[in-house]
Amino acid sequence: MTRQVDQENTVEPVATKRLEEEGEIAADYLEELLDIVDLDGDIEIDVDHGRAAVEIVGEPDAVRSLRRLAGTDGEVLDALQELTRLAVQAKTGDRSRLMLDVAGYRAGRRAELVKVAAEAIDKVRSSGQPLALEPMNPFERKVVHDAVAEAGLVSDSEGVEPARHVVVRQA
Repeated sequence: MTRQVDQENTVEPVATKRLEEEGEIAADYLEELLDIVDLDGDIEIDVDHGRAAVEIVGEPDAVRSLRRLAGTDGEVLDALQELTRLAVQAKTGDRSRLMLDVAGYRAGRRAELVKVAAEAIDKVRSSGQPLALEPMNPFERKVVHDAVAEAGLVSDSEGVEPARHVVVRQA
């Protein structure tokens, strides 16, 4: 397994060092997991928007096997991310906001959600009426909120898990 570390923002050097440490701890934890389940994959570590970002990647022939770690609707990935955050917290004593991706699952889902947000934005602009979207997990809602804000509209999360959803409105 190989590791690759990148920095993609302007977080303070001390904060960046702490986030890189989180990434390294997460990578160690995930490498052990990959060994246990006998999957081939490499770990990429990044600092993105003030968070440690870790991705398990693989060669094209290994991606199908790795995708099992994401699950059908990302539910396995959400659980694995939470376990990885807990492993980091156990070592550092601090709660982690680490983001985990497996074989590009979240990246692909992000692209889908940006399209959903664009369609909602168009509908709200043309109708002038608020639009409630389908329930989403926190990662998905954040992607939609960011896209809506970038378009100059506003959005709120409403409801209670697992039915929590985004409502898009005119500014």
